[in-house]
Amino acid sequence: MVDNPRADDRKLRVALLAGEPSGDVLGASLMRALRSETDGRVEFIGTGGALMEAEGLHSLFPIADMAIMGFVELLPRARFLLRRIDQAAKFILAESPDVVVTIDSPGYTRRVMQRALIRSFPIVHYVAPTVWAWRPGRARRLARLCNHLLTLLPFEPPYFEVVGLPTTFVGHPAVETLATARRSEAEADQAGRGFRQRHGITADTRLLALMPGSRKGEVNKLLPVFTEVLARLKAQGQQLHLLIPTVETVADIVRAAAATLPFPATVLDTAPERYAAMLAADAALAASGTATLELGLAGTPTVLAYRVNPINAAIMRRFIRISYVGLVNILQQREIMPEFLQENCTAEKIAPALLGLLVDPVARQRQIDGCAAVAAQLGANDPVPPAHRAARAVLAVAAKRLPAPA
Repeated sequence: MVDNPRADDRKLRVALLAGEPSGDVLGASLMRALRSETDGRVEFIGTGGALMEAEGLHSLFPIADMAIMGFVELLPRARFLLRRIDQAAKFILAESPDVVVTIDSPGYTRRVMQRALIRSFPIVHYVAPTVWAWRPGRARRLARLCNHLLTLLPFEPPYFEVVGLPTTFVGHPAVETLATARRSEAEADQAGRGFRQRHGITADTRLLALMPGSRKGEVNKLLPVFTEVLARLKAQGQQLHLLIPTVETVADIVRAAAATLPFPATVLDTAPERYAAMLAADAALAASGTATLELGLAGTPTVLAYRVNPINAAIMRRFIRISYVGLVNILQQREIMPEFLQENCTAEKIAPALLGLLVDPVARQRQIDGCAAVAAQLGANDPVPPAHRAARAVLAVAAKRLPAPA
């Protein structure tokens, strides 16, 4: 337990700004940890999704407003997005909380920070920009905007400390989330209420997790490719049941598409069932992003795929400095999960790789072993969960920066 940094009897006021589903997951876990670390003497304001709202946040606006992918897709909505950014910046300046935590979503949170340079509160940014992959100058720019940085990956702090930004590696929340989900599912299985029983799926049915992304642009680009992959698997005699974990920003699109897929599908849109589906699946086909790391930590052999607008891809290729895009592969510096990107993101190339992970025990075990090593890198063996390490860092910043009580 960390002492509440308030010198008076008021609750600590924390503003959290999340702009997409992955940030909503982080924000909700941080809220629970802050409540625990302060014995409940904390209140929250800001922006977040369904998970953060379930923890007591009344979001200033729906985070779906900010979930835009790519340079090209952003342009038609730029004026609307800037109004939302101004709204968030004016809100935190008017509310003057004890500490602000901006969570990932750099296009949103960085602009809010820029509009709040003259302020009486500290800002902690949660999730480092990938300066080790592209645009290293972002480290110095971030150092001018916030007071402290929390990183998910163990090799990230030196990139920011060298430019004078205090940084704390807290570990990846997926480690904690999947460990909790695994315990819950083990208890459910023992009580006869496991995932397959809950969804009426027989024990001998092979399950494939399908995760086409959390942004509309991603889903619209990847679902046609994923559908063709499934058609090829069916033509080769595979009998599958699809598990489609999704999030609020794209749930309607995913549900509509599920009815048209070549195999029966179950759509999961609550956090516990999404993670239970990852643990239950025999294999997965997923868009690059946090989901592929979560699948790796769940021990689910996965094929990673991604495709963006060709203009976006051309711009990104000028700056990218890494050999892989999947975090599992980046952390191990080798291809644990097969990656099919851009022009290689085709059903013709993806289907054989996915079939191998479904039927080849050697290929499956090779990936499972590689992902187990990643879990250790991300703090799986640390007795303090990542969210609590993040909460303690936030409280330490608030304690040092709070003005003296009147």
